[in-house]
Amino acid sequence: MYSDSARGVDRRRLLGWGGLVAAAPLLGAGLGRAASAAPEPSWRDRIPPDTQPGGAYDRYVAELAAADKFSGVVLLSHRGRTVLSRSYGMADEAKGIRNHEDVAVNLSSASQPFLSVAVLQLVQQGEVSLSDVVGTYLSGFAREIAEQVTVHHLLTPLSGLDAPMPDWRRVFHSKAEVHEYHEQWTRQAELVAVPGSGDNSHRPGGGAALAIAAQIVEAVTGTTFWDYVHEHVFGRCGMTGSAFYTREQWLTDEHIAHSYLLQPDGTRVDAVHNLDAGERNPGRGFIGHASGDGFATAPDLVRFANALYDGTVLDRPYADLLAGPKLPGHGPSSYEAYTMPVSIIGGQWVIGRGGGTGGSSANWTIYPDTGWVGVVLSNYDEVPMQEICLQEIKAITGVALDPPGGG
Repeated sequence: MYSDSARGVDRRRLLGWGGLVAAAPLLGAGLGRAASAAPEPSWRDRIPPDTQPGGAYDRYVAELAAADKFSGVVLLSHRGRTVLSRSYGMADEAKGIRNHEDVAVNLSSASQPFLSVAVLQLVQQGEVSLSDVVGTYLSGFAREIAEQVTVHHLLTPLSGLDAPMPDWRRVFHSKAEVHEYHEQWTRQAELVAVPGSGDNSHRPGGGAALAIAAQIVEAVTGTTFWDYVHEHVFGRCGMTGSAFYTREQWLTDEHIAHSYLLQPDGTRVDAVHNLDAGERNPGRGFIGHASGDGFATAPDLVRFANALYDGTVLDRPYADLLAGPKLPGHGPSSYEAYTMPVSIIGGQWVIGRGGGTGGSSANWTIYPDTGWVGVVLSNYDEVPMQEICLQEIKAITGVALDPPGGG
């Protein structure tokens, strides 16, 4: 249902997407030349040794997997070509199915940018304005919300909204039940800060803003949020292995990785087969929503990145708008874009999103200036995701970052 945000690793923005697109033809530019005449690759074209099989990043993840601290998939892609792809652990222990590159993993909050893309598609079409207030499209909200909170506010941490703590223990049984719950829950939201003035991303009901944005998508398009994203985001990007899967599909589809919850005694249990286990068990939600719990494969997230910068899913100005800094972030050279952090690291923009919930952790990162995409999908919770991401950043950019609070 609603998922914890996995912040902490600096990311960045899309002003540099032009560099990636413009550089793409260079992939074959020197193929007809003699080897001795080939120029030295620029920093944009270089494949650092630490990104390659057997390199530092590969070895680091392998050591985690060997210690049973990681299960899932890591993938590094450069300009659409896979440089590193590794899979570890079991997708479904009961059926003996191992994780593999095309396994779909619960993204938790890492699926939130799909909502932003959906909204910006409607902005691009002239159906929605970012400056419109909630009351332009929806009814039943408190007057101050309807008249003061804009679509722009909903996609940032600055909506000023809070709502009652979601019922994490409730087990849902249908899409209709989930949909009705979100409508009722969001209409209990209160304006606790002036929109645009304060960060409410860590309040228990902060996800209400995203649920309201999804309802605007539904009001404008006349379809459900799920159906719209499946057709206009996943479908346009060619993300054939990704979806907002239902619990029924999770139980039966062998390409969906089961999430394994860490127990106090150190063992792990299958979340979707044990709905009573864990405080935050995504299996109870039946189907994810705007604030999280969509599923994707690692290659599909590379396709999503490619579709962003080649104009497939958004025209270039709106792709820039998606990942453009809207306000300062939580660290040096770190900013907040729509539903994701962006950063400048090693002289280049880095954008992406992470997430974590019971039994799964995920992160995808785009390096638009150099054409890299990094994906980490795990069907374990409590993995050292932040450190994995820092190792990925170091391998690609050569910049070693300290974790927040580190020396």
